[in-house]
Amino acid sequence: MFLDLFFRRWQGVLILLITLVFLPRIRAASFLFDATKAEMAGNADWVIDADVHNLKVSAASDGSGTPGAGNESNPQRFPTPDQTNVVAGTLETFWQGALSTWAIDLVKNGHHVETLPYNGRITWQDGTNPQDLTNYNVFVLVEPNILFTANEKAAIINFVKNGGGLFIVSDHGTSDRNNDGADSVAVLNDLMTNSVQNNPFGVHYNGDSISPTGTNVDTNLSDPILHGAAGTVTNFVYNAGSSLSVNTNQNPATTIAIWNTGARVANNALFVYGTYGAGKFVTTGDSSPFDDGSGDPNDSLFFAQGYADPSTSNGKVILNASLWLVQSSAIPVLKLTTLSQTVFQVAWPLAASGYSLQASTNLSSWNTISSGIQTVGTNSVFTNSFSEQKQFFRLKQ
Repeated sequence: MFLDLFFRRWQGVLILLITLVFLPRIRAASFLFDATKAEMAGNADWVIDADVHNLKVSAASDGSGTPGAGNESNPQRFPTPDQTNVVAGTLETFWQGALSTWAIDLVKNGHHVETLPYNGRITWQDGTNPQDLTNYNVFVLVEPNILFTANEKAAIINFVKNGGGLFIVSDHGTSDRNNDGADSVAVLNDLMTNSVQNNPFGVHYNGDSISPTGTNVDTNLSDPILHGAAGTVTNFVYNAGSSLSVNTNQNPATTIAIWNTGARVANNALFVYGTYGAGKFVTTGDSSPFDDGSGDPNDSLFFAQGYADPSTSNGKVILNASLWLVQSSAIPVLKLTTLSQTVFQVAWPLAASGYSLQASTNLSSWNTISSGIQTVGTNSVFTNSFSEQKQFFRLKQ
């Protein structure tokens, strides 16, 4: 896919031709947060809002829980107060859940959020289910602690394959919150064994327990997770999470954005993203960066370096990844600005991942520009001088 920008400075006149293209856009999307797999068991509370806390989910093998028998969060489908009341200054305490800050940020960005309650069904193309995955753009799994059934696994993978976005969060090994014999590491590795395609994302959760600062980030300015609308990422702070392994033979479209100490190798990833079929996925091995400390009052939740800690980029990573999942694949615009009689700039959105700027003087051979590209706001910018030769620029994906 190409986008070409042609111009020539001739006798003091700048001649310009730009092909007609469209900006990548973030559309209003619906995010569905799963709560059917004991995400609220033990001291976990991976929900966006719960008005009551009366579930017993310990050792619940089917994920249904028992209402009225315990004190865990029992999140309802729609957060209350209603999300239409969320405005720019709304605090995350508007809702009660360890993921409420994330959810409030999504609504502030124009999106819709819902919970799949403890007794909900994970289905794909089931018209009898009002919360069928076909009704949503992104499905969110934060520390699921009960194994998915074969039908549920097929539904999730088919959802992504057919254009959905999937946000997956694991935790360290031996983090079995409901004591049913399967922690989130086992649950998510089992998800990769399904009837649609074996390990379609090329990701394996190692099940270790590490606490790195995660300052090893991809320097590629087109990386949508590290340079997105939420800002530029400098770190991602783990607190006892699992590293990830990536197999690009199983999925060549999988990228490691953040990794543990040392070189970026296949088995030390911390944050990974990619595409599968017509859809996208992002995943990480630690839930602590998502915690805003305001969930179930019966639990000990707070992690000081969670979602909103200004000393970390955790919130930026999470929100950038969320917005990338719903970003359309429209071709980005390459824009020209003249700064003076001798200097010009070409710019394109940072959100346009996978594109490289190329230049030519004859249209027959192109050179990729690998230096001199800067970040200005939400754009990548290249500054250069006019010459009497024709100059051609394009973005190549």
